[in-house]
Amino acid sequence: MKTKKEIKEKEFDTVTTFRKIKEQISNDLTGKSFEQIKEYLRVNSLKINSN
Repeated sequence: MKTKKEIKEKEFDTVTTFRKIKEQISNDLTGKSFEQIKEYLRVNSLKINSN
């Protein structure tokens, strides 16, 4: 008979983190034009690539 394993609290929850990031990007891009979205992506991809 199997016993229940103890559930340890995660130090880092990937799913929750990426959901928050996607929600923030969605909020940032709401109502922007195509050119504004391109600029947002250009600026923010530079932040990621410079780390």
